[in-house]
Amino acid sequence: MTENDPCKLNIQGADGEVPSPENSEARQAYFIRRMQAYVADKSLTMRRPLTACIVTFGCQMNARDSEKLAGVLKACGFVLQDDENADFVLYNTCTVRDNADQHVYGRLGRLHEYRRSNSFMKVALCGCMMQQSSCVEKIRRSYPFVSLIFGTYNIYCLPEYLWEVYHSRKRVIEIWDGSEQTSDALPAERKFSFKSGVNIMYGCNNFCSYCIVPYVRGRERSREPEDILREVRRLAASGVKEIMLLGQNVNSYGKTLEHPLTFAQLLEEVCAIDGIERIRFMSSHPKDLSDELIDTIARNPKVARHIHLALQSGSDRILTAMNRHYTKAHFLDLAGRIRGCIPDVAITTDIIAGFPGETAEDVDETIDVIEKVKFENAYTFIYSVRSGTPAAKMVQLPEEVKKENFDRILSAVQASSKERALALQGRCFEALAESLDEQQPGYVTGRLSDNMIVHFRGDASMIGHFYQVRLDECRGFYYFGTVINGQESAE
Repeated sequence: MTENDPCKLNIQGADGEVPSPENSEARQAYFIRRMQAYVADKSLTMRRPLTACIVTFGCQMNARDSEKLAGVLKACGFVLQDDENADFVLYNTCTVRDNADQHVYGRLGRLHEYRRSNSFMKVALCGCMMQQSSCVEKIRRSYPFVSLIFGTYNIYCLPEYLWEVYHSRKRVIEIWDGSEQTSDALPAERKFSFKSGVNIMYGCNNFCSYCIVPYVRGRERSREPEDILREVRRLAASGVKEIMLLGQNVNSYGKTLEHPLTFAQLLEEVCAIDGIERIRFMSSHPKDLSDELIDTIARNPKVARHIHLALQSGSDRILTAMNRHYTKAHFLDLAGRIRGCIPDVAITTDIIAGFPGETAEDVDETIDVIEKVKFENAYTFIYSVRSGTPAAKMVQLPEEVKKENFDRILSAVQASSKERALALQGRCFEALAESLDEQQPGYVTGRLSDNMIVHFRGDASMIGHFYQVRLDECRGFYYFGTVINGQESAE
């Protein structure tokens, strides 16, 4: 963790000696103040600082939530670390696929061993997985050392829960079915000083038949545009150059506002903010990506030339069963309009293999879309049953059929990705240096506007700056390149 976001909570003005306030923001500031005193006193007693570790599973929304949770822990006085052998360990969980659940259970087993040498360790779980009663019950029964469980709707209550965990012998389990309160006011500890995610909305109204997200994240709720713009301005003032606007389906932004605003209109406003040089967004649903949005991206060079557009299947029959609300023809037409209007755009996608009822002919249809759109990359998954979703009640395919379908789709995706990547060789693009290359000493890792990764010679002083880079050698899904003239790109 490297950088703090400005915090709306008045932590320093909170009085930890009086009864706790009822106002939600004042209440959490109050408990942060109380935890500061507790952590400071405990650190003196133990003759070392108290440590905390957050492990994030899942999407960019979870990653942004974890930055808020880390901000709270740091504000309370904990020293953040990557090692899970810490005094307070928090797993921010994902439940999109079953293997994410199993990964969490496996990691909990490791923590049980750590607790043998640190009886003071507290373990907490939050996030999407915790919104499922069966998962909570399994953890309650099988992992008695877990002290705190909370869900997606009450992340902002972490300061209060911390106080209760450290001053009560009881387990704290708080799972809410909904809330209008968000974590936007909490302090945040950003992983990068030069880029940041910004939530523009929460929840999802699409109810795809295979997806658990609407049940664990709730219905769509858009943030007020001025609140978003104010946050982006604060980030720009703190040195952030790239932001990612986050929502389960950003195309739906603004529909729940008293004064509706389209996502394209919000994007125009964000582009006008000085200091922000690159703008990304995730995710975009094919059913309602508008011509207005395509035009806005095309006219604004600040907006990254990368659109993630989840296909899931190329078969109309399977798309209907998935409740996706578009057809193969609609998707192909949309992809064609995007490529026609936005030069050098990269289109990436998600594809599910092995959905209930999928046949070899359905896979043929999916491969046909891959070959026509020529995706730069695709996240391809084997269908995973999610209890409580309509697809879970459908007749499931044998595992060997799922795997066969997956292998065919993956092979087509790899061929498409390789073709698109090779077409860039020898060209020059602007890259944001993001980190030191862990595999290649003396190199840094950068990211192009189209999301392509490129490694080039450099050092830590280059991180957070833009450079013109020539793409020299394609390594399949990334490049080695050369900085042109060794100068940062003009802002």
